[in-house]
Amino acid sequence: MPTPRGGARRAAKPKRSLQPALLGLALGALAALGAWALLVWLAIDSGRAARGGEAGKWVQLGGASVGAVACLFLCLWLCTLALRRVGILEDHRRSRPVSAPHRH
Repeated sequence: MPTPRGGARRAAKPKRSLQPALLGLALGALAALGAWALLVWLAIDSGRAARGGEAGKWVQLGGASVGAVACLFLCLWLCTLALRRVGILEDHRRSRPVSAPHRH
């Protein structure tokens, strides 16, 4: 049975191209992930040395641990930004009106 409009029309799909900003986010996330892996390896090595009696390695262990947490956070944040730009993740903060009160 034909529709009164003669069928729905769709716009042409946009041509996908390489976006330099998206590439920068991906490379930044990859660099942060590499730094995280290096810092985790350093923390494990420092922990072994610290338990073996080298007291100065405890400070190195703490610094490597904090750095690893920061690098992993940065990697996940950059991945989230990249996925939002691609359109896989939605930004729910923008969908609500700013002036609407929050009600339970």
